[in-house]
Amino acid sequence: MAGRALVLGGGGYVGIAWEIGVLAGLAEHGVDLNDADLMIGTSAGAVVAAQLAAGTDLEQLYGRQLAPPDGERTPKPHPFGLVRLLWTLSRSKTMAEFGARMGKIALNAKTPPEAERRAEIARWLGDIREWPRRPLVITAVDAETGQRATFDAARGADLVDCVAASTAGPGTRPPATIGGRRYIDGGMCSPANIDLAAGYDRVVVLAPVTRGGGVMRSVPDQLAELGPGTEAVLVEPEPDTWKQVVGKGLGGMLDPARRGPAARAGRAQADRVASRIAQVWRV
Repeated sequence: MAGRALVLGGGGYVGIAWEIGVLAGLAEHGVDLNDADLMIGTSAGAVVAAQLAAGTDLEQLYGRQLAPPDGERTPKPHPFGLVRLLWTLSRSKTMAEFGARMGKIALNAKTPPEAERRAEIARWLGDIREWPRRPLVITAVDAETGQRATFDAARGADLVDCVAASTAGPGTRPPATIGGRRYIDGGMCSPANIDLAAGYDRVVVLAPVTRGGGVMRSVPDQLAELGPGTEAVLVEPEPDTWKQVVGKGLGGMLDPARRGPAARAGRAQADRVASRIAQVWRV
């Protein structure tokens, strides 16, 4: 299958901001990734992919990331959330087992009501309510079976619900209900789900988080598995800058006050990667 795929991975509030910063910076250099033949969004990337595929102006999106987070709730991850995730990965023999374990955690956690989370996603998407005409795939994980689920326009599921599902981090966000089933964060299957771009001959991946562990494949490993017939480029945050923006642990990634620095860092990084992406995208 010839064509160009854009893959947007997970990474919390700062991941959304960084990805938008990179995309805005690339567009400024004449590299417009909005003309992808397929967009794949996971977790934070699902928010960005939905907005991008719908044609929302990148400068408008970028400006939103710089605005103060007035009245926004900062999710509080479990103090041992990262340790629990890594322990669960080490104990799981398959990705489905890991997903089901994390789904059980999510279903039993005390989180804000699902309706409240859905309203928050609706505010993020603004006027976007229908699936964009551009091909868009949003990932999630079935909270009971642990199996990956993919949603697109053909599935007929509500777009807001699908984005809510993809961003439903276990323990911090309520699972989202779609068709009578509960779904959690698409990142519980993969940080970016790059394998869904198999068959496309040019792939660009923006991934705030790239590490795997246990049964979960890392982003570089998944990228390599696309095969020699694919020209691909991975853009991940520059480590030193990312540490300054995010700090340590999961809390920084979920802090809306860090969106502005993350967006600026992404835009600055675009200056350094634009030519490399243009070669793959063949602008």
